[in-house]
Amino acid sequence: MFDPLQVIAGLSHLPGVYRMVNAAGEAIYIGKARDLKKRVSSYFQKQSGLSPRIQLMLGQVHAIETTVTRSEAEALLLENNLIKSLSPRYNILFRDDKSYPYLMLSGHEFPRLSFHRGSLDPRHHYFGPFPNAGAVRQSMQLLQKVFRLRTCADSVFENRSRPCLLHQIRRCTAPCVDMVSATDYADDVRSAGLFLQGKDDEAVERLIERMNAAAEHRDYEHAATCRDQIGALRKVREKQFVSSSAARDVDVIACAIEGEIACVNLVMIRGGRHLGDKNFFPRNAAGHDAPQIVEAFISQHYLNHGAPPVIIVSENIPHDMFEQFLGDHAGHKVQLVVNPAGERRVWLEMAAKNAMLGAQQQLGLYATQEARLQALQQALGMTEAIQRIECFDVSHTMGEATVASCVVYDQAALRKTEYRRFNITGIEPGDDYAAMRDVLSRRYRRIVAGEGKLPDLVLIDGGKGQLGVACEVFAELGLSDVLLIGVAKGEARKPGLEQLIIPGRLNPLQLPGEHPALHLIQQIRDEAHRFAIQGHRAQRGKARTTSTLESIAGIGAKRRQRLLAHFAGLKDLLSASVDELAQVEGISRALAARIYDELH
Repeated sequence: MFDPLQVIAGLSHLPGVYRMVNAAGEAIYIGKARDLKKRVSSYFQKQSGLSPRIQLMLGQVHAIETTVTRSEAEALLLENNLIKSLSPRYNILFRDDKSYPYLMLSGHEFPRLSFHRGSLDPRHHYFGPFPNAGAVRQSMQLLQKVFRLRTCADSVFENRSRPCLLHQIRRCTAPCVDMVSATDYADDVRSAGLFLQGKDDEAVERLIERMNAAAEHRDYEHAATCRDQIGALRKVREKQFVSSSAARDVDVIACAIEGEIACVNLVMIRGGRHLGDKNFFPRNAAGHDAPQIVEAFISQHYLNHGAPPVIIVSENIPHDMFEQFLGDHAGHKVQLVVNPAGERRVWLEMAAKNAMLGAQQQLGLYATQEARLQALQQALGMTEAIQRIECFDVSHTMGEATVASCVVYDQAALRKTEYRRFNITGIEPGDDYAAMRDVLSRRYRRIVAGEGKLPDLVLIDGGKGQLGVACEVFAELGLSDVLLIGVAKGEARKPGLEQLIIPGRLNPLQLPGEHPALHLIQQIRDEAHRFAIQGHRAQRGKARTTSTLESIAGIGAKRRQRLLAHFAGLKDLLSASVDELAQVEGISRALAARIYDELH
């Protein structure tokens, strides 16, 4: 039996991280503490005052493990690394989003304006990050219109003989065919850089100087172009809701809670310019208050992304610790502002409003999904609630590159992190029944062995044949409690005419086109179809661009080239004997035999 008093007696008063572990040895909660002994003992002193969530968690604890750190900031870093790797069920979890996009000016003699995502190359100049790809593309369109910078790839730029369409519509000055001097193009690049850094006044001043200089030299066409650029820049400034010379790079974070839905809104201001905002919806946030959610967001988000010099937050959190943590991680001083004034307060109010709207919208979507689940339960006549649904589909082109997909719908949402693809090999090409048997056997053999959760409902994209195979597989594995349903296409494959084939039922169930349960099934089935096709196309494309010789050990680029040159192509190579293969330079008889076996 777990004795918390014995564990607490052995703890120190040092900062560190504690892990609450269940009977299966899984970490169910990870926390940090300035004083490990005081923090852990607080869970077991007055349990009557704890929330139902904490009481439920403590009922599952079988051990507590601790790690001592040198400071609370170091404990915060370790806590978030462990949360990221272990995903405990009682911690607030924010999705580990892909890297933010940047706008890039390349280091070329005539720099290229382009979209960039990934690691940063010191040879180029980057501006951002932006909250989403749409904001980058919008900025690119603006810069093309005002400064007319090229966006073509270097390989295209170096091989053009005449201007492209972008030059004709006045979106590029065509440096590829010397229609603009290197000096003038560099001036445009410099002005664009100043604009992206928020130095609008300096960019306008440079354009005014160029306009006046062109007018003095009676180059009125160039002067008119500069005049148009100045007018366009001033219009852009007028449209900016947030534009400040006092604050260059700032993040604004606000949190709102509606029911059990929490939303964190992140506003990005770079160079004093509002680049957009993004909503984040954490998992396992029910029962937590807004300060706890904001703390979790800051620590998890900036663990993967650099923090700006100023972060404005809506909740009163321990800013000294976070400033040290963020500053150490970012490599520069970071100021956390809890009670902003003036224009900063306006920014925070705007973020708070967006967070509230996001939470309300998500709550409405959640209610819709719950209503669909209840409608599905009633339509199928099930007594127990449906929580987890898995759907399978098979995709191929005339038997080539067969790929099966499994998508997961759980807790009223599609769970993309739990999606799986299966490459199907060793079956007769085009045999959908064998492919379905293979994927179901591989998927649920693992679940029977204890590696995963068993669904309440399994959807099979197909008719009676595919469903019959699924029933056989589930019977062989002893999974008789899971409901299987085949989703057959309707007449002319029109949405809304799908038939639900249920084992043991004589006639298929056809729900009305406006039925909420049918909408849910269509949503999950379409996602499985999309995921399977995406995997199939990737496999097919790989097969088109990969030689069968590349998979043979001992055959490098030179030997492949010699083989193909000797036999004038793969077709004659496939028909060659071992003796004929051995005649090629660098191919021994043993290697020739191995090549023959692999190809046949």
